[in-house]
Amino acid sequence: MQAIRVERYGGPDVLQVVDVEDPIPAPGQVLVDVAAIGVNYVDTYQRSGTYQVPLPFVPGAEGAGTVAAVGEDVTDLKVGDRVAWAAAPGSYAERVLVPTDKAIRVPHGLSLEVAAAVLLQGLTAQYLCTSTYPVQPGDAALVHAAAGGVGRLLTQMVKLRRGRVIATVSSDEKAAAARAAGADDVIRYDQVDFAPEVRRLTEGQGVPVAFDGVGRTTFDGSLSALRRRGMLVLYGASSGPVPPFDPLRLMAGSFFLTRPSLGHYTATREELLSRANEVFDRVAAGQLDVRIDRRYALSDGRKAHDDLQGRRTTGKLLLLPD
Repeated sequence: MQAIRVERYGGPDVLQVVDVEDPIPAPGQVLVDVAAIGVNYVDTYQRSGTYQVPLPFVPGAEGAGTVAAVGEDVTDLKVGDRVAWAAAPGSYAERVLVPTDKAIRVPHGLSLEVAAAVLLQGLTAQYLCTSTYPVQPGDAALVHAAAGGVGRLLTQMVKLRRGRVIATVSSDEKAAAARAAGADDVIRYDQVDFAPEVRRLTEGQGVPVAFDGVGRTTFDGSLSALRRRGMLVLYGASSGPVPPFDPLRLMAGSFFLTRPSLGHYTATREELLSRANEVFDRVAAGQLDVRIDRRYALSDGRKAHDDLQGRRTTGKLLLLPD
């Protein structure tokens, strides 16, 4: 089968298409014929070495497909079942081994492409606004990169919880996408200083929560945009990691800072299924609009990473086996 392998850390050019042996499922695993693979920012962090993964490795952790074989002790899944996953390392491949405790059945009527497109980012958006900071009716939330994969879903979920979304974007096209997702106010942070604008929009108070997946370039402004005892949820670093800072800065407003991880919010099978089922149910009910921005052949993984990091996208990117 074909897979993408990383043998040294670096830019998109280190993604190499290689032929490898088909894997064989061990106990507790299923082998899946992959229909679609989700491309996520964490894949670029691992590829570049920002997150250290032992070399060589096949990147990717998200996808959807059809079970082709099962491990000898697997009884809850069978050949032919449609499943999706958000935590199966080595997913940039035509066939993937998925632990059964990470495999989620795809509901009837939901396409495998949509399942692959929504799961990881949908789980992230779900836990951010229901558990990390449980948005209450009337809460104003600052959502950075609101036209991106997580940002667009997060905007919709905050609105479902009757919150107010103040979105930041970097182009007119992305502003339109954020508004279409339900953003109440949209700030072009490439044109204005967003923190003073957030304070103007909140009558000088600031927001109770800022969801920041951008990192280095927005961190200081996100802190400045918080109201007293507000929370900065730093869940990504698309512009680069935040440099070390003095915790005394949080005294400016008795602020809270958290750096959550999806793994800690889906640590049990029960929690994973609860969050995933909510995401899938909302998609099926038409409450969440999933935008697949671009589809690439598996062999075009370099282009997908380049487009993602170049901020040329306004939704989910998928790799499709050739």
